[in-house]
Amino acid sequence: MSTATREDVLGVLKEINAPDGTDIVSAGIVRALNVDGGTVRFVMEIPGSAAKAFEPIRDTAEAKVKALPGIQTVSAMLTAHTAQAAPPDLKPKAAAPKGPQKIPGIDRIVAIASGKGGVGKSTVSANLACALAAEGRKVGLLDADVYGPSQPRMLGVSGRPASPDGKTILPMRNHGVTMMSLGLMTNEDQAVVWRGPMLMGALQQMLTQVQWGALDVLLVDLPPGTGDVQMTLSQKSEVTGAVIVSTPQDVALIDARKGIDMFNQLNVPILGMIENMSTHICSQCGHEEHVFGHGGVAAEAEKMGVPLLAEVPLHLDIRLAADGGAPIVVSKPESQQARAFRDVARKLIDAGAA
Repeated sequence: MSTATREDVLGVLKEINAPDGTDIVSAGIVRALNVDGGTVRFVMEIPGSAAKAFEPIRDTAEAKVKALPGIQTVSAMLTAHTAQAAPPDLKPKAAAPKGPQKIPGIDRIVAIASGKGGVGKSTVSANLACALAAEGRKVGLLDADVYGPSQPRMLGVSGRPASPDGKTILPMRNHGVTMMSLGLMTNEDQAVVWRGPMLMGALQQMLTQVQWGALDVLLVDLPPGTGDVQMTLSQKSEVTGAVIVSTPQDVALIDARKGIDMFNQLNVPILGMIENMSTHICSQCGHEEHVFGHGGVAAEAEKMGVPLLAEVPLHLDIRLAADGGAPIVVSKPESQQARAFRDVARKLIDAGAA
């Protein structure tokens, strides 16, 4: 018996109507549909005021899709958006009465951020998580880089997170790190085409509906820039502080300053800066070369009065380890590159941030 296709799943979902009588596919409610063998996952984007009305519709959708040939697991995630988008208001506003909330079981949250993409922020996040675990901390890693989730590959995690009740999500674990990523719910080559409200809803669900357990620290690997994900994290959760990752080159530092300014506006402390790809040492002759310049991050950190946590070299082993699913801290713990991340972990622990 053949397994149902994506078209089969869409056909079944078109038979299910929203409260206004329009089928949920034509109404644009069904998003990010992923059919992977016997596993089907999709998001239902609904108005925030209609959450209760859509719960039985979600249950019906899951039941009908699961009845298709070869389908074993179905997961539909509800994410809400406001009915009408308010016009942008660039004027500063007073904080809402209900400020950032502490997530039960999680002592500290540390954001790993960069203003510019491609500076190695996710590599730093994976290695720092493993380094903190090696120091005896209970560590979680939330891959909030929704457009380019890379932590499943870097931590060697595969498969789909289980959900015992359709609401709670069980995270994955490897190398002593508890991890959750949107990349576990989509194929590696599948684009996440979501608007701001969907991103914010997904982030809140991964923060509050994942069974993180008791953690000393949750690292959040943020996307580059100063967008919805960064603002939602800082405004909804108590963030202990942010670590800014940058290469020494001026272009990266310009964007890093914007990220720092954003966290200052959101009242999130800067715990320090990391200069990634700081220097390259030739494996053949030992010649040291500063490919992206040198010292730019150190100068910026001194200017701001925050610690320079590390100068991490540009080294092939770091890349190979990340692509292989075992970060350098795990695969070569005694290497100079691994020691750089272990030093950062100890500095954060000594500062009370991890």
